Amino acid sequence: MAYTTINKSTENFNTITYTGNATGSTARTVGFDPDWIWVKNRGGADNHYLMDKVRGLDYNLETNNADAEVRDYLISGTTSTGWTSSNSGEINANNGTFVAWNWKAGTTGSGTTTGSGTGKAYSYSVSTVSGLSIVKYVGNGTAGHQIPHHLGVKPKMVWVKSISHATDWMVGSDELGVGNAWDKYIYLNDTASIADHPMWNDTYPSTTTISLGTHHYVNENDRTYIMYLFSDVVGYSKIGSYTGNGNTNGPFVYTGFKPAMVMFKRTDNTGNWYIKDNRRSGTAAGQNFGQMNPNMTQYPSADTSSQENKASGYSMDILSNGFKARGTDSGINASGGSYIYLAFAEAPLVGTNGVTAKAR
Repeated sequence: MAYTTINKSTENFNTITYTGNATGSTARTVGFDPDWIWVKNRGGADNHYLMDKVRGLDYNLETNNADAEVRDYLISGTTSTGWTSSNSGEINANNGTFVAWNWKAGTTGSGTTTGSGTGKAYSYSVSTVSGLSIVKYVGNGTAGHQIPHHLGVKPKMVWVKSISHATDWMVGSDELGVGNAWDKYIYLNDTASIADHPMWNDTYPSTTTISLGTHHYVNENDRTYIMYLFSDVVGYSKIGSYTGNGNTNGPFVYTGFKPAMVMFKRTDNTGNWYIKDNRRSGTAAGQNFGQMNPNMTQYPSADTSSQENKASGYSMDILSNGFKARGTDSGINASGGSYIYLAFAEAPLVGTNGVTAKAR
């Protein structure tokens, strides 16, 4: 059984959908004061917009391209229950349909990086409860530059992007292949498969820091970067991998909770970063894919600006303790295909002291 100290996942992560009204200072209710907000227009070929409090909510990055951050003032501010949007068409076009994924971090601080080379400034927002850390740091161009993350446990996945220069998004994870997974990387903004490079100094993250190589994507001297780090939290978040079987009776993946969001990518071949969540779930109009459980068929992909889509080949059963691929498209379930995923809970399988959580 998966016991967790987070009995209400929506106090740390929540997905909302809304219709735009082109009016400034429009409140969006999340259920908490978010530190990281990710917005996508569901019905249009628009960018993915990421705002966080460490960089400043005035600035946005886009997961579907390599651009440096832009000061667009898309978010007016946050409240104790959510955030306020501007009248910008990117996140509030009149009658546009949007999805927003929201995370809470919370504890903030700053300091000087450690390890090899010159120490540089960094700042952060972290939640040791929900296993999320957001770190802004300056590179020093020296292998072994160590970035403190303040999680208190080893992160299992990290995303890094230069915010001052146009560079690709780098993703490192324990789940990237056999051997030393941290001599490998994949892109967040591209479909490419795993590549080998000492991006992470060939070193697994520790409970206090993550070590960097010299590549300009993560550690050019005097460039500024943002880093999102994720650790497993029993009953709330899970980073893992699975192997496809090319069958509509696809692999079952145990997470220990009913997922509210699953983000996944094929790693042994090209593949998009697909995102499924419990606010946009359901089958396409006039179609019946035969699932016996609530399913997720709607998806955008983090690496493209494409509008939300629905297809039976990407169907997924969402269960009280994990998910099961039902589609047979190579993006989700190719026979022998390798996949990495990041999942967040709607409700844990079992809460604190063994109390069964109530999943919708």
